[in-house]
Amino acid sequence: MIEIRIHGRGGQGSVAAAYLLASAAFEAGFTCQAFPSFGAERRGAPVTSFVRIDSVPIQLRAQIRAPDFLIVQDDTLLLDHGITAGLKPGGAMLVNSGRSAEDVEKAFACRAFCVPATAMAIEEIGKPIPNTALLAGFLALTGLLPPAALAAALKGRFKGDTLAHNLTLIDRAAAAVPQGLWKEPADA
Repeated sequence: MIEIRIHGRGGQGSVAAAYLLASAAFEAGFTCQAFPSFGAERRGAPVTSFVRIDSVPIQLRAQIRAPDFLIVQDDTLLLDHGITAGLKPGGAMLVNSGRSAEDVEKAFACRAFCVPATAMAIEEIGKPIPNTALLAGFLALTGLLPPAALAAALKGRFKGDTLAHNLTLIDRAAAAVPQGLWKEPADA
């Protein structure tokens, strides 16, 4: 089972990201779960969402305490050094940031990659919502699911120009990261 914890802020699409990733996993023939956890429901408040992906039925119904991967949608959340709590050895963190991956790796003692997803989203969809760009980058880094699965999940959620712009965004984001860099933990 692969477990992913997504950290973001209200309004960035963290919960939607979890549901889109689970939908993509379902499209690819996997069993999946997606669920959020948040306190105050307001724009800007910290939000955590979770995704589990497996080839067999998932019986576990608890929050993810020891994720294989982290997706951080707002780099201000890196001010909390506890953000990597429970990250499995060999796990990795994808961060929406213009910072260098080396800086993040040194600060958190884990593998990391940074991609300027918000800037990409503003350019492609006209809104500062980094979720689909981060998902495309994550899938390209891990090889966990085929890109077509994410495109199918987007087609199930969006229509018209919104869909077209998001499809362009995921292609751009996937091309901005090294393909398969984190493939081995996804295969474990």
